[in-house]
Amino acid sequence: MSSRTQPRLDVAAVALAGLITLGATLGASPATAQPSDIASGSGSGAGGLGSSGSAGSGSAAVDDPVSALPAPASTAIRLAGARNFRDIGGYRTADGHTVRTGVAFRSNRLSGLTDADLVTLATAGVTLDVDLRNGSERGSAPDRVPTGAQYKVADVVSFDSGIAFHEFPPITLTRAVIDGLLHGSSDMGQSIGYPFMVNFHGSDVAFATLFRSIAANTGGATVYHCTAGKDRTGWATAVLLTLLGVPRDVVNADYLATNTVTGDPTSVELSWLEAAFAEVDRLYGSVDRYVREGLGLDQATIDALRARLLA
Repeated sequence: MSSRTQPRLDVAAVALAGLITLGATLGASPATAQPSDIASGSGSGAGGLGSSGSAGSGSAAVDDPVSALPAPASTAIRLAGARNFRDIGGYRTADGHTVRTGVAFRSNRLSGLTDADLVTLATAGVTLDVDLRNGSERGSAPDRVPTGAQYKVADVVSFDSGIAFHEFPPITLTRAVIDGLLHGSSDMGQSIGYPFMVNFHGSDVAFATLFRSIAANTGGATVYHCTAGKDRTGWATAVLLTLLGVPRDVVNADYLATNTVTGDPTSVELSWLEAAFAEVDRLYGSVDRYVREGLGLDQATIDALRARLLA
């Protein structure tokens, strides 16, 4: 084999290794521990927290980030068959708006929903289910969807749009490993998987599909999910809340709330989320540019998202 063709094969092998890690990591089974409600805050609400908006900034600004979130409303939906189901609304934005409740819900897989859960979702007006999982996950644990609701796939690790990256994959992989070691990551696979969700073009297509779907679903509420409801779903939620203007400290707290909701303090680690935001900063400079240039959302879609989700 010539030296000219060898590097290309090496790149493909490393890229594939990164994607395999991404797929295996993000397809992990959800925690089985019993959930507890998100701890109530001091009464000041999420809007009182500051943030500079840069990746990693404010990550340690709150000793117990989850306690800074608004207390769950007495009407908060709880599903017996989806422990990590929760509304993304209720947060204050930096410019004084509030993210509407009852419009978008994040969750773990919906394959275990009970008949009563389906009635609950129908009553809540859920008309669209966006599935971020890969084909194997969908095949082994198909969703249960409320009667009349639309089901849509937005596979974050799909090769349907080709195998393309925004950054030379070995660079992403090497930097992720180094950053994971420096931050004392408890799971190197997660430290690698999160930046690849930003670097891999197929993930762009999936997240763009999700955001366009939420914006277009004006006739009801949307639920989106992966398997555990914490990684692919966690990054999608972090990007969406940031786009809406929710301060970074609150975005971090919403992400970490999975540990409280599932009762498993090791479900997610802030360094993983920060690794994805850091990749955004390196490739695009800001979340706004990532959404526009990486995901390819136009201004009309961004305006529709904000109109749909902000009060």
